[in-house]
Amino acid sequence: MTETLPPVGIDLFDVERLLLTEAAEPPLPPHDAEARDREWDMAVRANPTLFDGPVVACGRLERTGPCILRLSWVRVTYRHYALRRVAGATALPSLFVNVVQPTGDGRVLAARMSPSTAAPGRWQLPGGSVEPPQDGAVLDESALAGQAARELAEELGISAVAEDLKLSVVTRGENGSVGLTYLAPALPEATLRAAFTAAAAAERAAGREPELDDIALVRSPDQLAALTGPHADYLKPIVRRFAGSR
Repeated sequence: MTETLPPVGIDLFDVERLLLTEAAEPPLPPHDAEARDREWDMAVRANPTLFDGPVVACGRLERTGPCILRLSWVRVTYRHYALRRVAGATALPSLFVNVVQPTGDGRVLAARMSPSTAAPGRWQLPGGSVEPPQDGAVLDESALAGQAARELAEELGISAVAEDLKLSVVTRGENGSVGLTYLAPALPEATLRAAFTAAAAAERAAGREPELDDIALVRSPDQLAALTGPHADYLKPIVRRFAGSR
């Protein structure tokens, strides 16, 4: 039986199979579109690094069986999320991938967003917004795992392929945003720190600000309290789920 999942705070759903279908973006009244554009233009003036690139939003999330979720996805651009600041308008929830990167001794890597990003100083898992498929490709479980692996490489300098990552949990939290959380193979702390340092140095050498400016390895939710700054709403429950499990 299909069960639509209502938002209740921060939710975690175990998942063994994810069914994906594309849906059309809901029509937007002209006055909401104009207000959205005004909000986006103000945001860009405040942070010129913002880019109105193509992304995927979540249309609907349903449970169709034990550990089976159906997710409808919608092609939008980052501008769409400016609707969150328009009174009376409704923005679709964002859809993102992130990765639990453990160490062999049971710690989990948390990463801090750089000042130039849309969430400066926020601690979260490595990851990013889901991008729509191009050139006739499909958005399936393999493609999503590939996007998660790419985020690991770009943000942490860690080489991984889609087959290395296992979709383990789906989260839903702030603004109804849906996160697809993958579990990566454990790596030694020294390897993680060296890879992150090299990746950040390469970005700066290319004249770009790294998306992440710090990492921390935590063994329990209590240790997150030492990480100064805002935290992604999913971070504490994810650390509680995975830290110390190895």
